[in-house]
Amino acid sequence: MAWNKLIAPCMAVVFALLPLSCKISVGMNGSAIDYTIYHTVHVSDFPIRAALVYPPLQPMFETALLDYIDKNTRLQTTDGPSDLQLEGEITGYSLSPQAVTENAYASQTRLTITVRVKYIDNKEEVMVDQTFSAYHDFPATEMLTDVQDQLCDEICKELVELIFNATLGDW
Repeated sequence: MAWNKLIAPCMAVVFALLPLSCKISVGMNGSAIDYTIYHTVHVSDFPIRAALVYPPLQPMFETALLDYIDKNTRLQTTDGPSDLQLEGEITGYSLSPQAVTENAYASQTRLTITVRVKYIDNKEEVMVDQTFSAYHDFPATEMLTDVQDQLCDEICKELVELIFNATLGDW
């Protein structure tokens, strides 16, 4: 009986102090950025270094990456020195046959895009160099030129999510 009288006030004190002692930095979008330390991010150009080049891919990818960062963080993008940096290159843009039929013809074609990314944390002096790849299949009866923009857009969105989660999302 005496313990009950002691436990209730102690628990009230613990629950009252708990919000003061904890600091949660994960936002609703999955970002784990401490905005008291990080304020700016610089996203460099991502030139195409692949053997097969689709010129609209570079601005499409860069725009998707910048838009995703703008929508999912409070970081300010800068052209100069920054707290965080993302730089890299598009290293792969390839087509490969998939789902071969009994006649030895491919019924599906796979478009794969590969991006090499360097993530630099200038505050903690940390650099991570990682390669990301994503693909989408399309029917071999369709011409690449007819579906290329849509496929590149979908693949870029997937790549951006992978890159964000591995760098700024800190999963």
